[in-house]
Amino acid sequence: MSKVKIGIVGSRFQADCIASAVKAIPEEAELVAVASPTKGHAAEFAKRHGISQAYSDYRDLLRDPQVEMISITAPNRLHAPITIEAAKAGKHVVCEKPLCITLEEADAMIDACRRAGVLLLYAEELFFAPKYVKAKQMADEGAFGRVHLVKQGEKHSGPHSPWFWDVEQSGGGAVMDLGCHGIAFCWWFLGKPKVKSVYSQMATQVHGERTQGEDEAITIVEFDNGAVGMIESSWNRPGGMDDSIEVFGDKGQTYADMLMGNALPTYSEVGFGYAVEKAATTKGWTYPVFEEHWNYGFPQEMRHFARCVRGKETPIADGETGRVVQEVLYAAYASAGQGRKITLPFRPNGVAKPIDLWKKS
Repeated sequence: MSKVKIGIVGSRFQADCIASAVKAIPEEAELVAVASPTKGHAAEFAKRHGISQAYSDYRDLLRDPQVEMISITAPNRLHAPITIEAAKAGKHVVCEKPLCITLEEADAMIDACRRAGVLLLYAEELFFAPKYVKAKQMADEGAFGRVHLVKQGEKHSGPHSPWFWDVEQSGGGAVMDLGCHGIAFCWWFLGKPKVKSVYSQMATQVHGERTQGEDEAITIVEFDNGAVGMIESSWNRPGGMDDSIEVFGDKGQTYADMLMGNALPTYSEVGFGYAVEKAATTKGWTYPVFEEHWNYGFPQEMRHFARCVRGKETPIADGETGRVVQEVLYAAYASAGQGRKITLPFRPNGVAKPIDLWKKS
């Protein structure tokens, strides 16, 4: 069958990840267009990745007849309007995490894509990270007995793009940026059970001059099957990306560090080009990784999504997945604001952005 033709909305770090992922699966998909409103960004991105069409307005990309599926890497506040317009244009949608800002937007996105007969795919790469996939495979085979505790942590020195720090564009801080990964991962790893309750402790410890959002948080998710997910999210860890999981059952346990097992312990007095995402320097001791995008799961994710478009596979991460995460995000911010456990379902009215459930901006 023919390759799925993909257009990317956005031109920053995540767009580069998606472009590299698509180029790693040439038998399934190809990049044909990019859109970015920042002057010169789309053209430079297109040149760097060998893309034929560059647009300054994503609406022009949506009118491009060769584009079958779009990947949205724009700020969170734009996820819903771009998705809804893409659905109307008949394009399948891959939306980066989190799905959107509000539950109302989530429902509108799901409904628009359902009505248009297009796929709404939720880009949660932890579902495809090789080490984490292996851990789940072992758990599903019974290696650990009844799994009762799953931990996931993502910690680094802070976001790449300025908009992440602006809660009006992002909807919140580290929990919106990183915690959404852990929420989705624990839910997926445990077999997608119903969420019973959420408790979260949030604080702005280091970056108060840059953001009104939380830069550090611990979130505990209790599931109907009795298992617990514990998620640690931080923008306060220098030295590069730290992403790891721990799984505990009554018959065993496992640990996985996404990148460190694929890193080269290295010492350099002069430094070198690149070590790993979020590493600010390469002088002294560093841990440069190889096959970084593969370790994250990006090529595997895009391969799966391309095959979903062709009807070869059934989505394992869709709009409903993003909505589950969105409701837990609501509950996490409300828990931090009220200092208590929040039970689900949880659908407060009049929410402009999740962080408002913690504190007013």
